[in-house]
Amino acid sequence: MTAPVADREPNLAVSETPPSPEAVEAYLVANPRFLAERLHLFRALEPPRRIHDERIADHMAAMLGAERRRAQGLEAEINAAAVAGRAGQGLNSRVRLAVLALVRCTDVVETVTQEFPALLGLEACTLLGEMPDRSGVLLLPRGTIRRLLSEGRDALVRQNPTDIPLLHAEAASLVARDALVRVPVLTGQSWLLALGARDAQALPARQSAATLSFLGRAVAAALAR
Repeated sequence: MTAPVADREPNLAVSETPPSPEAVEAYLVANPRFLAERLHLFRALEPPRRIHDERIADHMAAMLGAERRRAQGLEAEINAAAVAGRAGQGLNSRVRLAVLALVRCTDVVETVTQEFPALLGLEACTLLGEMPDRSGVLLLPRGTIRRLLSEGRDALVRQNPTDIPLLHAEAASLVARDALVRVPVLTGQSWLLALGARDAQALPARQSAATLSFLGRAVAAALAR
């Protein structure tokens, strides 16, 4: 038995010949919400001249609305990318200043904890290790670094940080976002550089992992001098 027109959609991709205009018209009449549920089709349709009744006006309004929503979505994506790019570029500049401070310093731990916050625009910068051998490096429970920063990952920006008192000590109450950076010291035991920020823009979530990873390697190189 042949299915009613309303139960079948025309398959233009596999038909040897396109359906006739009458068949398309009959299908749309039998399925009045077909276009309303597929707004992307309006981008491919030519709008009618607005000379007849309100249903044609509604058709044109749907086409214009679909294109307007598409344009707004694209604009939002472009704006988000631009903001992330500006924030990332700002972080790059600040990290360069921090690396220059490491080049001239005589006490790496003091430079990281005392000078880095101002240079990076952050609330706190802390060095931590599970078996630290330097004064000023805070002690972490065994397994903490692996738990917080998975193997193979060198930097992570966290919008909802955990373990704030453990990682940021007396600055914990000021930290709304943080970044965890691996510091691959020569002892084979990675240390952790915890960066705490009050302002989200100071630690952008996008386009920052490579920059922060470089900072961690720079700190490790300075510690090895």
